[in-house]
Amino acid sequence: MPTQLLFTRILNAHFAGLANGVLSALHLHTSPAPITNELAMELLVFFGLLAYFIIVRATLSVETPGAVQHVAEMTHGFILEQGESIIGHGHERFASYLTVLGLFILIANLMGLVPGLESPTANAVVPLGFALTTFIYYHYHGIRSNGAGYIKQFLGPVWWLYWLLLPIELISHCARVLSLTVRLYANMFAGDLVTLAFFSLVPVGIPLIFLGLHFGVAIVQAYVFLLLAMIYLSLAVAHDH
Repeated sequence: MPTQLLFTRILNAHFAGLANGVLSALHLHTSPAPITNELAMELLVFFGLLAYFIIVRATLSVETPGAVQHVAEMTHGFILEQGESIIGHGHERFASYLTVLGLFILIANLMGLVPGLESPTANAVVPLGFALTTFIYYHYHGIRSNGAGYIKQFLGPVWWLYWLLLPIELISHCARVLSLTVRLYANMFAGDLVTLAFFSLVPVGIPLIFLGLHFGVAIVQAYVFLLLAMIYLSLAVAHDH
């Protein structure tokens, strides 16, 4: 059994009964410590972001914007700029989801740099959750924007090849989930593993280089995931299928 982090132990000490009750209701296996490190870290990110958005909302000011508001405006502006260049017209309605997705993945990636915490994205289940959510999200908006015509995206331009292109396109779209999951998970897992290995061998000096590399990888992988989500959205909502 993996060693529990301090925050995970605190959650299990206070909420193990509640978690086991939920698992029992779903006919899933229960345990004395049902809350895993990955779930604990995700909850930490969730409540951190929730507090951040509450603070932003409570301190909004036109005359005297604070530091938190400046950060929020920069983040929102970056998402809108990227959305306009990739998705195009109507990108504003996706800004909320993309902002939360990008921030959640970025913070989750960076948590491995904090002593006593770990990156939940280094566990394959967490990136899979992001990938499946994005998969459902862009297909929902594809259907919402194009109605029944959305099926044309899976059929191609030539009617007599529909029977061939349909399974190929379906497999291709499902492969996007695998691609998003493996790319994020593999990079974060490798980063954590290399950093831990060098800290074990040489505890001073050299590991700082790998912490810097880990920091860079965390930012790049969050951006790549966000970028791919925007690309999939742009393809789904386009009207020229």
